[in-house]
Amino acid sequence: MNYNEAISFLFSSLPMYQRVGRAAYKSDLKNTLALDEHFGHPHLAFRSIHVAGTNGKGSVAHMLAAVLQEAGYQTGLYTSPHLKDFRERIRINGEMIQEDRVTAFVNEHHGIIRQIEPSFFEMTVSMAFDHFARQKVDLAVVEVGMGGRLDSTNVLHPLLSVITNIGMDHSQFLGDTLYKIAREKAGIMKPGVPAVIGQKQQEISVVFERRAREMGCSLYFADQEYRVETDPQSPEGKQLMQVYRHDEPWPGSLELDLLGHYQQMNLATVLKAIDVLGELGISLSGEQVRRGLANVRVLTGLRGRWEIGHNPMIVCDTAHNPEGMKEVLRQIRNMPWKNLHFILGIVNDKDPRRLLSLLPRKARYYFTQASIPRAMDREKLAREAMGFGLHGQVCPSPTRALEIARSEATADDLIFAGGSIFLVAELL
Repeated sequence: MNYNEAISFLFSSLPMYQRVGRAAYKSDLKNTLALDEHFGHPHLAFRSIHVAGTNGKGSVAHMLAAVLQEAGYQTGLYTSPHLKDFRERIRINGEMIQEDRVTAFVNEHHGIIRQIEPSFFEMTVSMAFDHFARQKVDLAVVEVGMGGRLDSTNVLHPLLSVITNIGMDHSQFLGDTLYKIAREKAGIMKPGVPAVIGQKQQEISVVFERRAREMGCSLYFADQEYRVETDPQSPEGKQLMQVYRHDEPWPGSLELDLLGHYQQMNLATVLKAIDVLGELGISLSGEQVRRGLANVRVLTGLRGRWEIGHNPMIVCDTAHNPEGMKEVLRQIRNMPWKNLHFILGIVNDKDPRRLLSLLPRKARYYFTQASIPRAMDREKLAREAMGFGLHGQVCPSPTRALEIARSEATADDLIFAGGSIFLVAELL
């Protein structure tokens, strides 16, 4: 197989949650453990940082990887889903895994793939860990796919576990309360491994405290130590962040090239994680931290987080659940615009009502759907939205929706596109 054939084999032969939803979900680690055995336990060959959470885990993983790269560590990064190119999921020092390495992996191991019949995610985790082991990375930052306890990445015994926050997402798999979801995500906490929790949510903090006692590990809540405020943007178009630790200001501002204001919470999590890494012997100087955070997108290739175009201003963001959308809408309300145009598409295996109930009525909507089987039918989405007083037009595709919105918007308007990672991927 050549590269295109190898990718087609992976996409067509293995159930992929991002495309088909529940059919790809595996409720145990049987396949993961069988693959780990087949590949010779590659995760034991490198040190790792394991990152879970409902929102922000991708941003936190990329920020940590950027800082580690700036400090000279050979840094692996595994994240999901990809936006444009499958190889985005597996990077070393920001460089995507080579096409010939993907091809060789599939050609060499397609027998075990057919034998075990893993999910797409299970297979790509194995590919990532094999790649990191072969390339002898110093550290790998690994983002959980869903949940934690039963996630394929949870074979890791990391240096540090990070959980950003807990929200009501994937409740059909993880549980119908915050408590149940927190318990699943706390499953990445390992014996003796320190854990950083981004936000201390009073109703569920006991879950992490109990797990820490059971595992005999140190536990830190980042927002109990760090407070981050956003200053006006720098001339280079980056966010200036003023940081306080125990209410004492850090000298000077930190620059961050990720522009969503919700990155304040993620930055606090990253800074506490860096503190703990220092205690574990991972040396990161203040200047390395500054340079890494100022150049996350350049160093790691992260996209889709408050990504901006101009004339008129166009913002794309991958926020796709109520908690994430609340943060996006807070920033939209604080921006100057005359009219708001909202390109919206969501997936069909989530109840849209919680998300739709948050959206502003004083906006012009363009209802559409991404080109994946999981996408909610655009006509159905428009009908659901009408029940919440949201009106607009149905558009055949995200790109056509953007074309129409741009034709109707003036220079003083704002066009926002979101609701689904896959809608943003098509627009990018």
